[in-house]
Amino acid sequence: MAEIEIGLGKTARRGFGLDELTIVPSRRTRDAELVELAWELQGFRFELPVLAAPCDSVVSPENAAAFDDMGGVAVLDLEGLWTRYEDPAPMLAEIAELSDETAAARLQEIYKQPVDPDLIVQRVRAVRETGAVAAGAVTPHRIEELLPKVLESELDLLVIRSTVLSAEHVTRDGEPLNLKTFIRQLDIPVLAGSCTSYQAALHLMRTGAAGILVGVGTGEGATTSDTFGVGVPLATAIADARAARMRHLDETGVYVHIIADGGMDTGGDVAKALACGADAVMLGAPLAGTTDAPGHGCHWAPVGARADVPHSERIRIPVRGTQREVLVGPSDSADGRLDLMGSLRSAMASSGYQTLKEFQKAELMIIPEVVR
Repeated sequence: MAEIEIGLGKTARRGFGLDELTIVPSRRTRDAELVELAWELQGFRFELPVLAAPCDSVVSPENAAAFDDMGGVAVLDLEGLWTRYEDPAPMLAEIAELSDETAAARLQEIYKQPVDPDLIVQRVRAVRETGAVAAGAVTPHRIEELLPKVLESELDLLVIRSTVLSAEHVTRDGEPLNLKTFIRQLDIPVLAGSCTSYQAALHLMRTGAAGILVGVGTGEGATTSDTFGVGVPLATAIADARAARMRHLDETGVYVHIIADGGMDTGGDVAKALACGADAVMLGAPLAGTTDAPGHGCHWAPVGARADVPHSERIRIPVRGTQREVLVGPSDSADGRLDLMGSLRSAMASSGYQTLKEFQKAELMIIPEVVR
């Protein structure tokens, strides 16, 4: 992509968000019932290309089983309220009742409670006992400390997630966390992220991660761009990661999955993210706006409770239906916010693609600004 000169000696690339693109139908269409949404990740087969984001407002040990039943993956925040409090219900109820003016400060106070490593084992095993895939997320600066309990819990899928993650994460004390060395010691699949550039994606793929998360500052409620000045429009970030995946596949023969993380509210958003090259999507706000979400109609990311530089706000989410209705319907709305998977099936069917891998080859077009 050509660079644009923004001043003498300084250039910038033009980035694209999902809302600037549309999927071009191909010469062939098919029935939606013939579309296959399943994908596989190192021995696991998931019927829906959706991960529930590791946010306390989205995933609980209780609703993880229901999410698994629908074919998705619910990722529990292993540094969240579920591992800080024996009974987090009062905290969740209080957060939902906080005013917008007091929410940030009170979130920080509530999350000062230390993580209890034994609760990690308890929560993960509660998910496993339901028969669901137990997935959990940890930040890079805590992963080595918490790893013994994570392994004791017999977690199925580990997510190492921060606002921006590199292959070598430098900490204040000691040696940098070398993800390549670390990941290759584990016997479970690891997803790592987030990243937004070709080089960062390629380096994360070379760590041995089964998948990488792509997307920074695009989620609803995120203030990363305002706070840090950091971020890349999601469509461009996914496309760059797709190019990195092609190079990595050519070099190693190993296919690394791309998970589009945040910034998707409708079925059309999900479809365009997959058409840009993602294998699956990670959703937060759309799933927080359900009757069975633990956030009680509110949503916040873990970084919203940081004591140093919080960069996500607690926001209120219109409750549109159950978790099932948001994901697989039925829908009585024409705004694309219910039955996200039904919308994806229709997008693939009208474009003539049967599988997710084929759909990544879909033609895309930039929407003129006057139309938008």
